[in-house]
Amino acid sequence: MTLIKANGIDLYFERKGEGEPLLFISGSGADLRNKPNQFDAPVGANFDLICYDQRGLGQTETPSHDYTMAEYADDAAALLDHLQIDQIPVMGVSFGGMVAQEFALRHPSRVKHMVLACTSSGGVGNPSYPLHELELLKENARAKKHLQISDNRRDDAWINENPARWDTLMGLTLAARAAQRDPVGALKQLQARIGHDTFSRLPELKMPILLAGGRYDDIAPVANMQALDAQLANSELRLFDGGHLFLVQDKQAYPEIVSWLQQQSAM
Repeated sequence: MTLIKANGIDLYFERKGEGEPLLFISGSGADLRNKPNQFDAPVGANFDLICYDQRGLGQTETPSHDYTMAEYADDAAALLDHLQIDQIPVMGVSFGGMVAQEFALRHPSRVKHMVLACTSSGGVGNPSYPLHELELLKENARAKKHLQISDNRRDDAWINENPARWDTLMGLTLAARAAQRDPVGALKQLQARIGHDTFSRLPELKMPILLAGGRYDDIAPVANMQALDAQLANSELRLFDGGHLFLVQDKQAYPEIVSWLQQQSAM
């Protein structure tokens, strides 16, 4: 558990586990103080896992200026510089998948192989869901919208048929929102996301890439994952039974991803 100076900011990271090093890049609003997290997932049990709070979040500094995707990518590179790691497998989830794309494009020699989970390239060919627009909604309306785009099976008919389950989901979503410690940094992250666009550059990436998505995800829908697959030179697309949180909804997801990572490292 360490705070370092990286790319001009104080950046907090944690490193735990045994096996091959794996850089894990988290999604929107992620904070390593929130438990359970990726260290409690199968990747934490199978790799020497390196995770960090992205700028504006958790225990990492919140610079006052607007952030760019290039800065997020260079933060990851600076962390690897500090750890004296030249090349590493990478897993990016949601917004972290966007950062991973930019990181691989800006620093291609540093990525052995990569997992991009429930993410998009942005741009005309693969637009990202405008999550920043949800910030204009009142809390209950925002929570409802987020739950429904996270898993499109949760339509109004499903809500009426599953009131107790819906109330639980709403309570968890509102509680998670209340626990967010730095709304300024979180909003800056969403604003940087607006400018995310790697679509036309994706063919430059030649390393093996596993694309993993949820069949019922409206934040990173199947069409977006397919567009990524069509643009990439060396990719494989796998879809799982779930929405944006398919990694916890489908018990086969993490084991398949871990197996793919291990197979790539053995080649």
